[in-house]
Parts: sequence; C-alpha cells; structure tokens
Amino acid sequence: MKLSYRDLGHGITCIEAHFQRPNLACCYLLEGDGEAALIDTGTNNTVPSVMELLEHKGLAPHQVKYVIPTHVHLDHAGGAGELMERLPEARLLIHPFGARHMTDPAKLIAGATAVYGEAQFERDYGTLIPIDPARVTEAGDGLEVEIGGRTLVCLDTPGHARHHICLWDPRSRGMFTGDTFGIAYPELATERGPFMLLPTTPVQFDPEAWHQTIDRLLEPQPERMYLTHYCSVENPAPLAAWLHRQIDDYVAIVARADPTTPYAGIYSALLDYHREALRNHGCALDRKGFDDLLAMDIGLCAQGLEVWLQRNG
Repeated sequence: MKLSYRDLGHGITCIEAHFQRPNLACCYLLEGDGEAALIDTGTNNTVPSVMELLEHKGLAPHQVKYVIPTHVHLDHAGGAGELMERLPEARLLIHPFGARHMTDPAKLIAGATAVYGEAQFERDYGTLIPIDPARVTEAGDGLEVEIGGRTLVCLDTPGHARHHICLWDPRSRGMFTGDTFGIAYPELATERGPFMLLPTTPVQFDPEAWHQTIDRLLEPQPERMYLTHYCSVENPAPLAAWLHRQIDDYVAIVARADPTTPYAGIYSALLDYHREALRNHGCALDRKGFDDLLAMDIGLCAQGLEVWLQRNG
C-alpha cells in the first residue's frame, strides 16, 4: 500500500490507516527530541505504513516510547499487537477496562466476528496478537506521560465506550478523541465546516455519560480535535453543540422505534435523519454517494442503539 500521511504541525503526523477505503480511519505519530508515540494503531494492514513513516522520518523502532489506542475497537487497536512486536521499547497505554482485551484478544475477536462475519473479519483485521502484560500501562484518569518533551494527559471518556480514553496535548492545544468527538469524513465538509456524525457502535452507548464527556473535552479550551475518523477539526465548541443534539435526537429515535422490529426502524430513521442533516449542511450527495460513505456507519449506529434499547427498555 502506498504511504499516505499529512503533517499537521506541532510534531504531529496523521497517517492513513488503509481501512476499507481512503479517508475513513487514521492514526497519529507524535515526535520530538528523539522520542515518538503512536495514538491509535489502525489494523494489522496499517502497520507497514507506520513502519515506513518511521523510517522516512529517520526514527528507529526503539525510539517509539508509547503505543496508545484510544479504545479497543479494532479500527483503533487491531494493529497494536503487531506494532508492539516491531517496537521493542514501546509500552502500551490503554484504559484499565481495555487492558485485558489487549493481553487476551479472544473476546474482541468473538465480538467483531459476530458483528462483521468471519470473512470480513479476516480481510479487515487478520490475526490479533496478544500483548505481554508486562509491557502494558493502564491509563487511569489524569495520568500524565512525557513524550519528547511534551506532556500528554489521559482522560477517562465514556459514552461511546466504557474503555475509552482521550488525550490532551497542551503543546498543540489539541485533543486526541478517538470516536468520542464523532466522525467527520472530509468528503462531507462544506463551506459550513465539517459534518459531524455521532458513532454509537455496539455495545456501550451511554447518552448521559457522553454528554458529560463532551463537556469535559472542552474544559481546557482546545483549539482543535484530532479525530480518528478523520484527521483534525478546528473550532470545536459549535461542533460539540451539534454532537450534544445528536445524542438527544438518537435517544428520541430509539423511543419511537417499534419494539417488535427495533433495528429496522432505528436504521431507517437514522438514514432519514442524517440525509436531512446533510442537506441542511449544504452537502449534495446522491443516494449512491451517501451509501458509499455512511451506510456502514449508520448500520453500526443502529446496532448499538438497538443494544442500548434492549438493555434499558
């Protein structure tokens, strides 16, 4: 695969993850003073690009100090095991609730296979490699780590998943948000800015916690958010307001769903909801363009909302 990356300044590089299609998922390299860290890993298919970029930048594998998945969903952490094998001095930094899944990925494999099927799992994720527990550091809320003269602050950020951390980087005035601050595919941006979509991927949607998390992400007054889907967005306060609204609107969609066939009703309502939102945003996608970019995400959102309904209904 061709190496594709973008220098974002502040010693931060956005790396294309080559997951399903271009501009769907990325990960980040932070570097400075002879040290480096990776935030999110993509899948095993992403690892060659990461190693190529390190070589391109003159960084040896032993200079990578941390590998930091924001959470254990496999588009964010699937490549962690292989990367740890290739980066001999790195420690894995992970939410305490996610650590056991990195050292024994059997439940991750079972869960993802149930969602995607065996054939797609093998194509997208390959073989997940367990990580030596001795190389794992649990990232409790408020933990600070030093990388190349900069401090990263780990924040416990539930809502999308209970095992999710975000990372505050005072040097860039940026927050690495994984999925917690939504999805913003570049193809959907207009003169009004990025189009934000709230991802309620199975199985831990928590609307109350997510509202609190979004407010917390704004507390240090970040100037930008580094999203895994996809790249950085600026001026986060109005984007946060739209995400807050989506949380409440999703809950209302679930409340209106037919309890006998909840998935079908939720999926259909989400399609209508986001098609209207895109029109209001000034994005003129035809039906095929919409399906190519968003149908998979909306299907996963509907699955996650169905699980939440079954758990709380």
